[in-house]
Amino acid sequence: MTLTQKSGHLAWCALAALALARQDGTVCSATQENLFLTRWLATALKQRRFSREVAPDIEWLLKQGRQYGVAAKLAGKLDYLWRSCTGELSQQNDLFRLTYALETAKDMHWAYRLLSDREWSGRHAAVLNAGVNGIYLSRSSLDAAFDDDGQQLTPVMARLTGRVQGLATLLNRCGWQMAIDGPSGFYVLTAEKYELTMEQ
Repeated sequence: MTLTQKSGHLAWCALAALALARQDGTVCSATQENLFLTRWLATALKQRRFSREVAPDIEWLLKQGRQYGVAAKLAGKLDYLWRSCTGELSQQNDLFRLTYALETAKDMHWAYRLLSDREWSGRHAAVLNAGVNGIYLSRSSLDAAFDDDGQQLTPVMARLTGRVQGLATLLNRCGWQMAIDGPSGFYVLTAEKYELTMEQ
């Protein structure tokens, strides 16, 4: 079993346990959901129910649940982990996968904003804090980037700040790539299928 499969199995077990707890009435609110998943993860870690390779996943989820409470949206993070590890996410269109990645980043406390052409470049360009984890997309680029079926037509222009490498990992799991474009902090985002089309 690969690490990806092991991570997917962990997420599936947690989601199955949560579904059973909802069914029997143990979990009836967002607060109870967070408490249940935090306890479940803590027990899984303590009893070593899963491979030591997925311990970092468990520790990270546990930290999120304890630090942010209900705002951690653990069920959503587990659902994302499961979808990205089982390949279900890869079946979705490009726009859905990018939206999923951006929503997940926002859940992980990344700043997110669309910039107008005026804010994008030139003397009125928005001044961004390099120390803040941030995703800033060009509104006009995003508007033109997808067809009616959600497939990518043109690259999405982005300005990224903070721990960009972590965002690259998240985008890759959602079937997207990022490449540096020009000055520091400017990037081009492309879906994997779009890249394959351009190469042919």
